[in-house]
Amino acid sequence: PVFFHSVYKHYLKYITTETCHAFRFNNREEITCCFQQEPIKELKLYKIASELLQTERAYVTRLYLLDQVFCTKLTEEAGKGTFPVEVVKGIFSNVGSIHTFHSQFLLPGLETRMSQWDSTPRIGDILAQLAPFLRMYAEYVKNFDNAMDLLKQWMERSAQFNAIIQDIQSQEACGNLTLQHHMLEPVQRVPRYEMLLKDYLKKLPEDDPDRSQAEKSLNIISMAATHSNTAIRKMENLKKLMEIYEMLGGEEDIVNPSNELIKEGQILKLAARNTSSMEIYLILFNNMLLYCVPKFSLVGQRFTVRTRVGVEGMKVLETSNDDYPHTFQVSGKERTLELQASSEQDKEDWIKVSVLLRGNLMCSCVFQKEELGKRAPRWIRDNEVTMCMKCKEPFNPLTRRRHHCRACGYVVCYKCSDYKASLRYDGNKLNKVCKDCYFILTGRMDAEEPVSGKKRGILEVPAQVSGNSVLCGFLQHSTDRTKPCQRVWCVIPQHDALVLYLYGAPQDVKAQCTIPLLGYQVEDVQRSLDHPPTSFRLRQSKSVHYFTADTEEVKLRWLGVICKAVIGEMPECQTPDDGDLANGCHEGVPDGS
Repeated sequence: PVFFHSVYKHYLKYITTETCHAFRFNNREEITCCFQQEPIKELKLYKIASELLQTERAYVTRLYLLDQVFCTKLTEEAGKGTFPVEVVKGIFSNVGSIHTFHSQFLLPGLETRMSQWDSTPRIGDILAQLAPFLRMYAEYVKNFDNAMDLLKQWMERSAQFNAIIQDIQSQEACGNLTLQHHMLEPVQRVPRYEMLLKDYLKKLPEDDPDRSQAEKSLNIISMAATHSNTAIRKMENLKKLMEIYEMLGGEEDIVNPSNELIKEGQILKLAARNTSSMEIYLILFNNMLLYCVPKFSLVGQRFTVRTRVGVEGMKVLETSNDDYPHTFQVSGKERTLELQASSEQDKEDWIKVSVLLRGNLMCSCVFQKEELGKRAPRWIRDNEVTMCMKCKEPFNPLTRRRHHCRACGYVVCYKCSDYKASLRYDGNKLNKVCKDCYFILTGRMDAEEPVSGKKRGILEVPAQVSGNSVLCGFLQHSTDRTKPCQRVWCVIPQHDALVLYLYGAPQDVKAQCTIPLLGYQVEDVQRSLDHPPTSFRLRQSKSVHYFTADTEEVKLRWLGVICKAVIGEMPECQTPDDGDLANGCHEGVPDGS
């Protein structure tokens, strides 16, 4: 059947009527019908058995390399006292027994059977007879992690040990593959038997006498394959760890069996103080997040680890930014990072794996008092405030410059940051903190307790973002159409929905002015050189306020809210997804006001 199928496959197009009669067939269609039945099935079974034999021969060659080349030469060197013999035994485990079994029993049995295939077309009986011996792989797989650790350890510790391995790996017989790669072959071999045997059973007729033996051998092999699959996954993970280890220039603690790579990739990190960004490389493991920066290298892309953030207690926060889309924040005890993904999908992927791993999706942007000093805060950016967030005095470049509290991340003046306290997230080192955080961390007094006799001014209301406001965003504002407009942060708070607050920046703690909306008239401004079509105004008696939105859509959203407020109706909360929201959530400690 094999011969005729080969003739049919390659020469059918040349078969004529005369050759059909010579083979006692009426036409080509009858030949096709004949070869599409049992001979085809027998051919497929023969191909599977042939593949098993061919791969077995190649596998025995690899076992010889492990047992008679690597192991033998290392054992000979160990006999000279260069390194302990137990190290070699610990690395190669029972590979000698595995080599003997395959070279002296399984391979000869398959070769004999394939030579007798015409009279005995079966392999199930041979595998059923020898499959129980595959249980010896359990010892090899169980020792696999320890073998990899010993191999790595002694290649670094012993120059002679490493030289022998490098010399053998450079030989043609190794095929430019490492010893670790060849040691993985015994782990991969048992699943290969399982795959071929399953394919063999699919092609085997239900009433074939070899079926019961083939099913019996498959059950035995499947049990052995379960352990091998686990080791394969570990080896694949180990390869990834080795690649990262080399990419980071030999960073310690990377190549560890307990480390599992979750996600890696390039991403933008937004600066803490301003709106600039820097391209970094983020690597997320099951126990830590590595923030890496590029470094110059002539041998491929390399990175340096700038910060390690522990996964334990790590939190993730979705943010919105005027200048940068697809941003999110990762907050750990050691560092808080604000990141920009390449797309919305990439952002969702990072947030998903971070949350599922062990983190929490932060629903609130308020920094909890009990976490003060234990977790690195997100720094409020310089351009998000125009005044000290504690004493509310305006900043200027000469006498009142901006400083950051290392405990809560607030932007404060030099007077309000003239304190130092030890912070746990920074190894209990002394750091510059604001007055309120200093009192909280040192326990000298409760900074949230209001000073007796001091009342809060009507404008001393912190700016709101979308979570606590009916609507907020940037608008151009002026009270005189002949004067240039000023860009202000406008907020209609949820607790005071009939009042419009105007701030210099999104994180200011004191408003520049307020506009009680009840009784105002809302009017569209006629298009002119001074006022574009996205302008509108509020007028009451002699008081007039001109506003200009960035887009027509933003203008209509503000008009929809203000038109209800001016007649005393409570407007519905607006939560747009575009860029007119704040540059991220305000994360800090309440200042007691």
